Amino acid sequence: MLVCGQMKKADLIKELSRTSKIETGAAADHIDRTVTRILRTLRAGKPAHLPGLGTITPGKEWGFLPDHHDH
Repeated sequence: MLVCGQMKKADLIKELSRTSKIETGAAADHIDRTVTRILRTLRAGKPAHLPGLGTITPGKEWGFLPDHHDH
């Protein structure tokens, strides 16, 4: 389970590998491709939606709009 707060890339890779039951190298590649896609989208001036988390909006200063979850 992911915990809020500072998470290093290595921690994210380890968690993805564990929860998806894939090798660490494959998890690292997946994360790298995802980050590259997000950055490419933002640099094109478009918002990047992260399902279950929120949307990163481009501009002089990028912003983050969290998804609203009804609990």
